[in-house]
Amino acid sequence: MKTYNNLDLNQKHRGGVIAIGNFDGIHLGHQKVINEAKKKSKKNKLPFGLMTFEPVPVMFFNKKIKNHRISSLAQKKDQLKKLKLDFLIVIKFNKSFSSLSAEEFIKKIIHKKTNCRFLYVSKNFRFGFKRKGNVETLKKYEKKYNFKNIIVKPFKTKKKTISSTIIRNKIRKGQIVEVNKLLNRKWSIEGKVIKGQKRGRKIGFPTCNLSLNSYVIPRLGVYAVKVETNNISNNGIANIGYRPTFNGRNLLLETNIFGINRNLYNKVITVGFKKFLRAEKKFKNIEYLKKQIKIDIKQAKK
Repeated sequence: MKTYNNLDLNQKHRGGVIAIGNFDGIHLGHQKVINEAKKKSKKNKLPFGLMTFEPVPVMFFNKKIKNHRISSLAQKKDQLKKLKLDFLIVIKFNKSFSSLSAEEFIKKIIHKKTNCRFLYVSKNFRFGFKRKGNVETLKKYEKKYNFKNIIVKPFKTKKKTISSTIIRNKIRKGQIVEVNKLLNRKWSIEGKVIKGQKRGRKIGFPTCNLSLNSYVIPRLGVYAVKVETNNISNNGIANIGYRPTFNGRNLLLETNIFGINRNLYNKVITVGFKKFLRAEKKFKNIEYLKKQIKIDIKQAKK
């Protein structure tokens, strides 16, 4: 998969099939769009790619939104590689790009830069200055710019349409088992291990600490997890919270990896969430906390 951080596409990737959207999480709904677009590209012997935006537009327009993402850009790229795209276009979403009118976006980006023949978007796709463009706008310019706009029927489960918004809400509620079904994989947080205050090590449960960065904040508490880094893949438990027993103030993801007792500082790890075990709470003292951690580990292993 070729990744473009600009719109200077190779000739072999022009005139093909393109899906456009944020694709945050690459959930089952996104996978349906991508798979249908892939079929169209194979049938017509055309290249297939995806166009997405960085940062996520809602975070660009509202600077107060800090924790929103289901997946990082790196995770999004990894998932798309597995889906075997020919190319990925990552558009830098900035003031200049956001000021393009809907028609300018179609003319300058869709037509001149990609020259695509088939364009896949969701039925609620909005684009252009002040989000004035929609699927009707695309239809209006189809003949003029020689492309066909295709709307894929939304993927539904239990009569409800799957969306990134629904998944974010379920993550916030700690409904990780349901989230994983909608993603068709474990929801995960990826990051570089940072130094903490080594309290976990002192009480016999060393942890790898990660900042949540721009990830959506899940329900605070303890989770059964699977941790991966390079050639390591081990189960563990993770706590997301402020460590009230120690009067902590910074939100942190702390992970105790079963069977691993070595320094992973500055290593990139992926913490995949399996199940919510219990809410975060403040303990009377460290001994009560240690007893609870033993119970948590037993439950997670089960």
